[in-house]
Amino acid sequence: MAWKTLDDMDLNGKIVLTRVDINVPMADGRVTDATRIARIKPTIDDIIAKGGTPVMLAHFGRPKGQYVAEMSLSHILPAVKETLGRDVTFIEKPSREELDALPAGTVILVENTRFTNMETDNDPKMAQFLASLGDVFCNDAFSAAHRAHASTEGVAHLLPSCAGRLMQAELSALEAALTTPKRPVVAVVGGAKVSTKLDLLGNLVRKVDYLVIGGGMANTFLAAQGIDVGKSLCEHDLAETARDILKKADEAGCEIILPVDARVAWEFAANAKNEIVDVTAVPSDAMILDAGPASVDRVAEVFKSAKTLIWNGPLGAFEIEPFDTATNAAAQQAAAMTKAGDLISVAGGGDTVAALNKAGAGADFTYISTAGGAFLEWMEGKTLPGVAALG
Repeated sequence: MAWKTLDDMDLNGKIVLTRVDINVPMADGRVTDATRIARIKPTIDDIIAKGGTPVMLAHFGRPKGQYVAEMSLSHILPAVKETLGRDVTFIEKPSREELDALPAGTVILVENTRFTNMETDNDPKMAQFLASLGDVFCNDAFSAAHRAHASTEGVAHLLPSCAGRLMQAELSALEAALTTPKRPVVAVVGGAKVSTKLDLLGNLVRKVDYLVIGGGMANTFLAAQGIDVGKSLCEHDLAETARDILKKADEAGCEIILPVDARVAWEFAANAKNEIVDVTAVPSDAMILDAGPASVDRVAEVFKSAKTLIWNGPLGAFEIEPFDTATNAAAQQAAAMTKAGDLISVAGGGDTVAALNKAGAGADFTYISTAGGAFLEWMEGKTLPGVAALG
């Protein structure tokens, strides 16, 4: 779909309502990771360079429509000022007159949009109030784009709207990976449970050439084919669903890659006693905690033939050694191919980002999405209200 960017908008002398995601982690009254704030800086800088006044709308935590003092955005104001390298004016509930009276180029942060249920209910009155404050709406919060809220979707219909730089980067990366990809396309989907990723798998088998399934999810597929996975994490009740996905993949010409060997252990602990076994020879009292070397070699072959890679979820219990081996090896190969210009690689999801960074590979991927739910819903083929409203 087509959407406008900051390059398409006349911002000179305009108040630009800017939806951002600065829902950052805090401990002992301090922001512990300012990555999300850093990623909105190009948008704020561009708005000011174009003569606009950015008014940031954001949520923080889950106050459930009530004022919760510890969820006030005033707590992260120091980190916002420091990371943006600018003075920032905090206003609880602005009026248009108040904003008009500020010098051009002032950066404003408005109090937590979720302090009222009107936000999450996408109440037209709140959308109209927000629209009355600005001349242009800029959505730079892809991670909140799967929510039809007043500050993400409602207001976008009432003002000239565009994507901010972070939103633009997310959408461009995802379109390159799934909508108009260079083929062959390979997707890596891992994690604990098939049940949480049924829509994702169902969509991907129609879109990609190879689907690598890892983690606990792979055990469910192996068991569905009559393989004894011992005491491994496995959703035996989803055997029929797994077989249905395998059938759909076959019909769509998508090759599913499952582990052929595994690293098994008898306890879930770092450096626990472990062995490499064929997946058909898993001891009845052992657990599969990672893919084995033959499986990694197969994934490597698939990567070498690919032009585009989409990654969501680890291949094993990456949090503890040595069960991070398969994830690390695959991630490092993808990173090296990307760095060499041979692969477009896009990854997202909380565990995924952590796993790729742990492998030292994240920095070399084409794009790493910080959006959890929105990234997954895009991969599932769902329409994201906050994106659709920009069209």
